[in-house]
Amino acid sequence: MRMNQAGMSILEILIALTLLGLAGTFVAGKVFENLQDGKVQTTKIQIKSLSDRLKEFRRDCGFFPTTDQGLDALINKPEGGGRDCKRYSPAGYIDGGKIPVDPWDAEYLYESDGKTFTITSLGADNAEGGEGYDADISSKDF
Repeated sequence: MRMNQAGMSILEILIALTLLGLAGTFVAGKVFENLQDGKVQTTKIQIKSLSDRLKEFRRDCGFFPTTDQGLDALINKPEGGGRDCKRYSPAGYIDGGKIPVDPWDAEYLYESDGKTFTITSLGADNAEGGEGYDADISSKDF
């Protein structure tokens, strides 16, 4: 009379662990990809929001803050630089009084001659240029 085997052999356990590992790698890759996609979308939303605040500033002041004045002009009335904003909003233009950083914890780059502006995030690699998630994201792109 033969007894029923209870449990699994070591080979069956190794096969099951290998399959779980492969499935986990696939899932982790997709989670990472979705996280990076979310960071890119968040960056675009923040740049759009900053652009809207800069347009409010221009409506009140008649010019965009210069590169030297930077995005800080949205929370603190710019002084000097040859131009004065007489209708600057006493509360500033950003709720909370803090310029956001991009999702990779880097400051946005701001360039302006007072007539036009560009806001840029250097992407995941925090270096100019790049491809994929490392690509720069600029207000010129949308």
